[in-house]
Amino acid sequence: MRLSTMLTSGGDPRAAAEQVAAFEAAGLDTVWVAEGYGFDSPTLMGYLAARTSTVEIGSAILNVYSRTPALLAQTAAGLDSVSGGRAVIGLGASGPQVVEGWHGVPHARPLGRTKEVVEIMRAALRREPVEHDGPSFRVPLPGSPGRPLKLMSRPPRPSVPIYLAALGPKSVEGAASYADGWLPFLYSPEDAAQVWGDALAAGAAARSADLAPLEIVAGGVVAVGEDVKGVLDLVRPMFARYIGGMGGRGTNFYNDLVRRYGYEDEARRIQELYLDGKKREAEAAVPLELLERVNLVGPASYVKERIEAFRESGVTNLQVTPVGDDAPELVRRLKEWST
Repeated sequence: MRLSTMLTSGGDPRAAAEQVAAFEAAGLDTVWVAEGYGFDSPTLMGYLAARTSTVEIGSAILNVYSRTPALLAQTAAGLDSVSGGRAVIGLGASGPQVVEGWHGVPHARPLGRTKEVVEIMRAALRREPVEHDGPSFRVPLPGSPGRPLKLMSRPPRPSVPIYLAALGPKSVEGAASYADGWLPFLYSPEDAAQVWGDALAAGAAARSADLAPLEIVAGGVVAVGEDVKGVLDLVRPMFARYIGGMGGRGTNFYNDLVRRYGYEDEARRIQELYLDGKKREAEAAVPLELLERVNLVGPASYVKERIEAFRESGVTNLQVTPVGDDAPELVRRLKEWST
């Protein structure tokens, strides 16, 4: 199992690059760079490419609404070039809160649009003249003086791995059928088969033989020790924000997921408290059991058991946020335990 970590879109990029370089020396395989509506992901990815030599550098995620498919392909090609073939492009539909609230673009046809984006990107990266006639994109634009164009530059690889962030059954099925990898969030290995098993199986049945087996990236906060359970309280604000505040009532994908895990009442209460402005109470309402399932916090023997639980559920790339006095050493230990 490979090992990865996630960088948020805020903070000092120079300090982040130093940390990633230390993690790379400790055995880290992949670093994912978040975007949201903070710093753009590709800028930091390019900077990381110059400060590292072996680690893969992935976007997590670039949404499929704010950039055209052709620009996404150019970005993938450029990042793959500056990194020497180490780029991974994580895409996703995001949600109305970001797409409509920040970018001012209608959050329409997320499933179909995502698939069209991937089709156009792959054609462009193969340096084929791009022609596409779909519900979301028509390239070249009909009735215009435009003609089919192919990528002018030659990237190191004719394809760059494309991973999809997905939670709902249809989007997960799509990821399993045509993407190189899947990026779930708030992933509970004990619940994965129940929640996503049918969707993954349906996608696998339609998967092209030309594609390698689906990669799955999931994990959580990691702290190792006899008295580290308090670390779980550090992630309560993040869990409350996603479960309670990412979208309105009835349009929150993360709230829906937690309900499917079996926390129906808890998810409803967290959302009500959060949307009513009672954020501290919403944080306190996040079940400890949920925090334990989604993260890896406890004695070394327990963390090793959690690693195996993620592996047995199908995870191929364990994504970790190490917490401790010596984070690079913790990454080294995790790499040893997960290999």
